[in-house]
Amino acid sequence: MNKTILFSPVGGTDPISSSNCRDGSMLHICREYKPDIVYLYMSREVLEKQEADDRYRYCLDNLCSLQGREMEYRQIERPDLIEVQEFDFFYHEFREIILDIMNDMDETDELLLNVSSGTPAMKSGLLVLMTLGEFPCKSIQVSTPERKMGEHSQRNYDVEILWELNEDNLPAHENRCKEIHCPTLSVIKKEEIIKKHVQAYNYSAAVEVAKTLSDEVTKDYLELLEMAKERALLKFSTAEKIAEKYKIDCFPVKSGNQKKVFEYAINLDIKLKRGEYVDFIRGITPIIVDLMERILKTKAGIKIDDYCKNTNRGREWDKKKLAGTKVIAILQKMFVNFQYGNISSKHLLAIIDDMVADASIKILAQELRHVEKKIRNMAAHEMVSVTDKEIAAMTGFTAKVIMDKIKQSFAYGGINIKKEYWDSYDEMNQVIIGRMK
Repeated sequence: MNKTILFSPVGGTDPISSSNCRDGSMLHICREYKPDIVYLYMSREVLEKQEADDRYRYCLDNLCSLQGREMEYRQIERPDLIEVQEFDFFYHEFREIILDIMNDMDETDELLLNVSSGTPAMKSGLLVLMTLGEFPCKSIQVSTPERKMGEHSQRNYDVEILWELNEDNLPAHENRCKEIHCPTLSVIKKEEIIKKHVQAYNYSAAVEVAKTLSDEVTKDYLELLEMAKERALLKFSTAEKIAEKYKIDCFPVKSGNQKKVFEYAINLDIKLKRGEYVDFIRGITPIIVDLMERILKTKAGIKIDDYCKNTNRGREWDKKKLAGTKVIAILQKMFVNFQYGNISSKHLLAIIDDMVADASIKILAQELRHVEKKIRNMAAHEMVSVTDKEIAAMTGFTAKVIMDKIKQSFAYGGINIKKEYWDSYDEMNQVIIGRMK
């Protein structure tokens, strides 16, 4: 219960380095973390040294006496182990040993792994186990006092003298232990999946994958994924609060009304980039209507709000407001038995054709209405698969050309959109991915 347990291979500079008279890694971890139980993994060479002068137990006993505590040692002896450079062996060997150790632990115990002692193959085996994420434990690395590779020569080794000379026994000694926060292979894979979802503008999927990781892993970017998700859902208030919290400016258009139509348009552009042609076509009617209204206001001084009313069926033409105006004269001229129903792009196009002088604007509005008329109803009311080729065949324009015409309409509608604004989702993605590094 509430025990700290250390698994440590025993290496050439353990227990005390003869080159600098300071703790080797195993002894130093015991000094700083004060484990209750230490598992000492010993190859033939290490066992021969232990049997010659009991150096490992001697130093651990003296450390416990110095610290006024007790510690249990459990030796894992491998007298036949000579080939200490074979990585495959240690990976499988250490995995089984650690599983056995953890079977004897409860949820209140903590396991430490010494990744600084032993041969390179031993250290690598432990680090790979950590990377695979099979064991909830801490990996402890110990730097040498000189911050360079330690000398392993142990000729004329006198453990008693080295203990007396050991500067780490002084109260003001330096703690050279460092916990390695090595990302597991599972985390690495999942974060790569998250990045791919972000790059594909699939923020909902990115959020779901991120939520399977720990809070510690995602603390720098999970909310940013939520921000992107909310932005893609056109929930600006939520997205803006997160952006403000992280001091990120991902909304290039600031004006509320203009921001709404721009974000809707760039959302359509994202659907196009993802090849979601049905959703792209289904989404063009609201923005065509909005942009045509803006064109009439900017180029002809006509505010459609002055001629309509809001009902439970949406915005509709208001018979009283239209009475005696040029607008109703145009509508009744163009549409026999004109009905005072919902405002549509065909109505707005008729007014543009009559009241806007610029021929290029008229042509653009006609082309957008043509696209909507040819394909929008089919995509909205039928269960069909729409491809870019089918869009081009039915309308005469590819989806990209249609999107370019929508972008062009912004200038005619009095909204100044810089070219780089259309890349704001990609810039946002770069910020999110940058937080994952």
